Amino acid sequence: MSDTPRKPGFETQMIHAGGMPDPSTGARSTPIYQTTAYVFDDVDHAASLFNLQTYGYIYSRLTNPTVSVLEERIATLEGARGAICCASGHAAQMLAFFGFMEPGAEFVASKKLYGGSITQFGLTFKKFGWNAIFVDPEDPENFRKAITPNCKAVFCESLSNPGGVITDLEPVAKIAHEAGVPFIVDNTMASPYLCRPIEWGADLVVHSTTKFLSGHGNAMGGAVVDSGKFDWGQNDKFKSMTEPEPAYHGLRFYETFGDLAYTVAGHAIGLRDLGATMAPLNAFLTITGIETLSLRMERHVKNAQTVAEYLEAHPAVSWVSYAGLPSSPYHHLAKKYLPKGAGSVFTFGLKGGFDAGVRLVESVDLLSHLANVGDTRSLIIHPASTTHRQLDEAQQIAAGAGPDVVRLSIGLETVDDIIADIEKGLSAASTR
Repeated sequence: MSDTPRKPGFETQMIHAGGMPDPSTGARSTPIYQTTAYVFDDVDHAASLFNLQTYGYIYSRLTNPTVSVLEERIATLEGARGAICCASGHAAQMLAFFGFMEPGAEFVASKKLYGGSITQFGLTFKKFGWNAIFVDPEDPENFRKAITPNCKAVFCESLSNPGGVITDLEPVAKIAHEAGVPFIVDNTMASPYLCRPIEWGADLVVHSTTKFLSGHGNAMGGAVVDSGKFDWGQNDKFKSMTEPEPAYHGLRFYETFGDLAYTVAGHAIGLRDLGATMAPLNAFLTITGIETLSLRMERHVKNAQTVAEYLEAHPAVSWVSYAGLPSSPYHHLAKKYLPKGAGSVFTFGLKGGFDAGVRLVESVDLLSHLANVGDTRSLIIHPASTTHRQLDEAQQIAAGAGPDVVRLSIGLETVDDIIADIEKGLSAASTR
């Protein structure tokens, strides 16, 4: 027999990683530590905490025991060194870049992103003096061509929301690393059960934990996951990691904390100053949700595949964008990066255009008409009449939200019931 310890499987990790019985009470579930602050043993203990010389809890804007369990669990599932949990997916993206960006810095990002990310990167980040350069991810070389001397990162989604675009992660990671910058991947739509970007070269992974990790549409949250593999000292681009930090008596994060530097700085500076803290209750709900992640994702993708095949054959539907279909241009990438399934969020086009989309979403009963994804329930939205209604038609089409587009987030219900409800809606959509 081998003396090498057996590595726990994914399902074991999603239930046990980071958590243990409460040492004071024996409680098996992770308690909700609903407290703002923590008592110090003495003055020396307090000083060592504030100087980052001792690990512990000071104030729940920085760290909280319930949130810490979630951070360790997500990091374990992604095969990472550490994680920083925060208030939302958008907060996670802000924290991810805040760790190393500065005024005048640039980063290259896929233009096939969630619309809110396009807005955050293209408009709000400019207020910090950060400039996003958007490229078409269809050809990985587009990332290389866009990299400038001021570039500090490359960003994409593993599985895009909502168009089902899959980025070829491996060559993009190589391009980022040749440029000496970190590769950041939003893995929200896939979850670590379907895709583990770090295994394909990602240095940082971000999540809206609000979606599939939590899984029940009841808890907001985000996470920045640190692989611990990026060399922050390889060039002079990342001074916040390598130069003395004035707020901590000249401490150099990368020199002091090594492969945990980014994670420690994310708490000690990012959460301290941006204040985008995750609530302990939301952490508890997300921990609970993760315990069934693999079971939920299996049903999500099985149902989504069945619904996509049904829609592709429907006479009222002109196209379906789902990477699980052989007709998808991303089918080969799905087999490589998401072998367990291509997720459960996808779009399709109605032959009746805008009016048909409105009639469809107003005629379903089982599917909920709302702006979210990753719920146990099946969800539907017509972007042109809701989330993208402020854009003109040309802008909508460019954003993948043209007048004919409907987005589905397929849930865990009996698939025949999902299809029956969609069929009823499509019948109404076809009525003029």
